[in-house]
Amino acid sequence: MTNALNTDRPAGTATPSGPPNADRVSRRQVDKFAQRRDQLAAAALQTLAELGYARTSLREIAQNTDFSHGVLHYYFADKVDLIIHCVKHYKAICVRRYDEILAASATAAELAEGFAAGLAVTAGQDATLHRLWYDMRSQSLFEPAFRADVLEIDDSLQRMIWRVVSRYAELSDRTPTVVPATAYAMFDGLFQHALLRHLAGAPDALDTLRAEALALLPRLTRD
Repeated sequence: MTNALNTDRPAGTATPSGPPNADRVSRRQVDKFAQRRDQLAAAALQTLAELGYARTSLREIAQNTDFSHGVLHYYFADKVDLIIHCVKHYKAICVRRYDEILAASATAAELAEGFAAGLAVTAGQDATLHRLWYDMRSQSLFEPAFRADVLEIDDSLQRMIWRVVSRYAELSDRTPTVVPATAYAMFDGLFQHALLRHLAGAPDALDTLRAEALALLPRLTRD
């Protein structure tokens, strides 16, 4: 491991006798380290998505990327640490995409169309990435190391779905008829079922997902 690489690792907090800008330097090191983890996670994500949790190791991931095993091990404690960071990073991107749809929708119809289309597009274009998420969520039933992060991701997705449902209700002068957890469970069920059908080669899987999402959204609200 080179000295240049080691300078990225966050240093400890400054002692009282340290220089006045020690905290600022430490903060920059922490930010640089976090940014590097994000870069590595983005590069490793596709390999992880293609191979899945059970069939990967840091060494195998390194063999399929431009980074050495030593570099990956420096920034991530183990395979679980890398997978968790990859999935959290990708799901945060997904949430931002739907928030952009929310911000761009002036009517309930625009929001419903944009949301339903977004679900279908991401299920098709990023199928293996979503498969990795469901793999990780299933593993959390057996692997305690995954649980806190899976619950955190689940919570962020639930909040995103609820923003869509509540905004749709507001734009259509209606009231939600379900609680956030129920709304999330229903859309997640539609999405996971469509993803499975799409991966199995069903030609209508994505169109069906779009149509079912369009039909479900108004059913979650009432006058």
